[in-house]
Amino acid sequence: MRWIRFTINTREEAEDLVSALLYDHGITNIEISDKAAVTPLEGEGYKELVPDMGEDNGESQIFFYVEEGSDYGRLIEDIRFSLDQLRQTADIGNATIDISYTDERDWRDKWKEFFHTFSVGDYTIVPSWEEERPDLDSKHIIRMDPGITFGTGKHESTRLIIEELPGYIHKGERVLDLGTGSGILSIIALREGAAEVTATDIDPATREAVEENFKRNDIDPCNMHLFIGDISCDRKLQQQVGGGYSLVCANILADIIIRMLPSIKQAIADQGILLTSGIIDFKEDEVTDALKENGFKIKEINHKGEWVSIVAISD
Repeated sequence: MRWIRFTINTREEAEDLVSALLYDHGITNIEISDKAAVTPLEGEGYKELVPDMGEDNGESQIFFYVEEGSDYGRLIEDIRFSLDQLRQTADIGNATIDISYTDERDWRDKWKEFFHTFSVGDYTIVPSWEEERPDLDSKHIIRMDPGITFGTGKHESTRLIIEELPGYIHKGERVLDLGTGSGILSIIALREGAAEVTATDIDPATREAVEENFKRNDIDPCNMHLFIGDISCDRKLQQQVGGGYSLVCANILADIIIRMLPSIKQAIADQGILLTSGIIDFKEDEVTDALKENGFKIKEINHKGEWVSIVAISD
């Protein structure tokens, strides 16, 4: 399969804004390339030398992919319009869009150069091309390859919620995983003893990714119900998801979380726990205010880098 790769030429400081813009257009399979200094993740060191990327000039490239043969003309037109609007309030560089082609095999294999076994919380994430360490507890090993859906555990927002999640499962909970991506949070919830998980995502590619990852980790797919759609506006999906969830996870972006809150309130049980992440630091107050307005009480707020996780209780 061949993919059309689009490149948005922007600035490092605008990466989060442009990424959020793409997410609003339903695009979740993005890559970012810049020359910003790389720092090790908390508690981890380098096992190899970091290549010399040259002097950081502040420029950044954001890549996203569309399957060859798709009618992408309207999509690109809409993205160009949104970039023009964003340019009125932020420095996003020239924001030109380039086009190229890539083979799916080359794209997936490229990850092997950069993605290696790592730990987050009690869990160790192991890609399929590396061997498991024999001294590790199998319950806390997750087989996960990077792909076209978000959520391998590397990103700070996912790390935050993985570290918090086990502390809120006490066996038998019904869990709702919004924006499931790779399904990693659903896998951890089931490993920790959740009775069942319902998950949603707007990206149809999620279904294949989740099926692969459940099989890879020997988890019974019958314990998860996956729906494709936007719970904030799809009434049929809201009915399918139902309510009474004791734990809801939403590792998305701040604006999406805010938009979903009325639907989350409808789905969560009284005194249910909401774990949110994917919130950039300057959006923290906006999300906390929206949570309070929708009947949630803030339990704790955690930070990692520029990302924020907010734990709230349905009041």
